[in-house]
Amino acid sequence: MLLGALAALAAGCGGAGGDARLTVFAAASLAEALPAFEPDATYQLGGSASLATQIREGAAADVFAAASVEHARALREEGLVEEPRVFATNRLAVIVPSVSELASVADLARPGVKLVVGAEGVPVGDYARAALAALGASDVLDNVVSEEDDVGGIVAKVVLGEADAGIVYVTNVAPAGAAVRVLELPPAAQPAIEYAVAVVTDSDSREAAEAFVDRLLGPEGRAALEAAGFGLP
Repeated sequence: MLLGALAALAAGCGGAGGDARLTVFAAASLAEALPAFEPDATYQLGGSASLATQIREGAAADVFAAASVEHARALREEGLVEEPRVFATNRLAVIVPSVSELASVADLARPGVKLVVGAEGVPVGDYARAALAALGASDVLDNVVSEEDDVGGIVAKVVLGEADAGIVYVTNVAPAGAAVRVLELPPAAQPAIEYAVAVVTDSDSREAAEAFVDRLLGPEGRAALEAAGFGLP
């Protein structure tokens, strides 16, 4: 069910607008929030690093919404997007199947535990490594069996029982439903997670793209993000 929803969003969301629809390249963790905020856009969801690469290669996009300020800033330095603006914050969570015997983050280091994280360079993966380092628990990475290109892949593997645990964003927990439960990370281990949005320089719909960003940063966007569990800058 989760995989089907993500696929549908990647193909484009409902609403009238035809060819005038904005194309928004957005981090997979925004799969719930952005379509709720603006259903009349087409969303290409994925890992921020992968989406940035696609923009570099000339993919048609109007707006880039990344789970990492660094990816947006890198595109800005290359002249591919306008000045990025921080629009949301997030936190990490460790999810396990609801029937799991794992009770704490320390249990992730048990022999045989199958852990899934984001790949290096993927924001959720980099954040996870930073959190484990802050806990002095980088040895947990010895139990990694898969490194995913976006957070949706991590959630799917845990939901489908292909992994014993995954490190995701707290905003991924509610959409996963009763299939998972959360192992809390200590506050001191939480990295600073900021999302950035920018208009793509070569957008054919610059005025509409700028309006999207302005609305996202305004009361309407902030309400939609808060409802999806994001923090506000």
